[in-house]
Amino acid sequence: MKRKIKKIINIGDVSIGGGKPVLIQSMTNTDTRDAGATVAQIKESESAGCDIIRVSFFDMDCVGNIPEIKDKTTIPLVADIHFDHKLAIACIEAGADNVRINPGNIGKAEKVREVVKAAAERNIPIRVGVNAGSLRPELYDKYGGPTTGAMMEDLERQIGMIEDFGYDNLVIAAKSSDIDMMIAVNRLMDEKYDYPMHLGLTEAGTVFSGTIKSSAAMGILLHEGIGDTIRYSLTGDPVKEVEAARVLLRAMGLHKKGLNIISCPTCGRTRIDIIGIANELERRTAGMDINLDVAIMGCGVNGPNEAKHADLGIAGGDGKALIFKKGSIVKTVSEDKALEELLHMINEMTRGD
Repeated sequence: MKRKIKKIINIGDVSIGGGKPVLIQSMTNTDTRDAGATVAQIKESESAGCDIIRVSFFDMDCVGNIPEIKDKTTIPLVADIHFDHKLAIACIEAGADNVRINPGNIGKAEKVREVVKAAAERNIPIRVGVNAGSLRPELYDKYGGPTTGAMMEDLERQIGMIEDFGYDNLVIAAKSSDIDMMIAVNRLMDEKYDYPMHLGLTEAGTVFSGTIKSSAAMGILLHEGIGDTIRYSLTGDPVKEVEAARVLLRAMGLHKKGLNIISCPTCGRTRIDIIGIANELERRTAGMDINLDVAIMGCGVNGPNEAKHADLGIAGGDGKALIFKKGSIVKTVSEDKALEELLHMINEMTRGD
């Protein structure tokens, strides 16, 4: 995965681009006018491993909550704005770390200029985002629908407008719910621009199907070295977006935080509840700042060898499990004690005991 070195952009106290680690972004789905609920959800996402949070600001009551949100949370805040340039300016002035706008729906160029001026005064990055479903109307007619060409033309126009205003503190994104289109437009963006890129398959669907579709799209691009932040746009709890992103980045070697569970699919030889143990282990270690491979194997066919190459592992037997550590058997425990023993050893290894 050879990544193109992009311009470094600072969002709050984190940096993207320049070959830095790919970061996880999510978005709240609370009513932003309810500061308490929004803060609580941001904290939940942060605990799950979220690096940057995006929040929708759609009126001045929402904007008025920015100081409280910033005071009670620690990860950078991206203000998501559509249609109203005055809201974008107000969010910048209230302390947002980044604003996401679609210049095409902000209105006349002069309104975009005012947003750029406010951002430049505080050195706040602007994320320029186009979406296949919200392009300029004339582009749908010109290209016969929301095509890759239409998206690129809209993006080029919007980036060019901001650059003409003398600003290049930008993050760029182009999203579609179509996997092929999303991949194609991001490849073109990567070739053309040196700005860091945010990836996401927009309106991906439910937690189950949306995770699969998003992983297919983003996995291909990340494997090609494209992307500096990612988001799973799922119809569900934002924490699920963060969890999915952690697994993808961990599996691709782009993120070292998290437990990598190597577990067998089970078969007729299995004599202990491997499914239950694996799922409960994943649940109880979600969000932990750890970097371990743990093998959960159901029998002695592949179990010892799979566990041998993991940091920890179990190989199930008839109501019991062999516990491995760094390739060596350290003990045998009953099935009902296997999970707790693994958790105990994970905690010991995390502490360096």
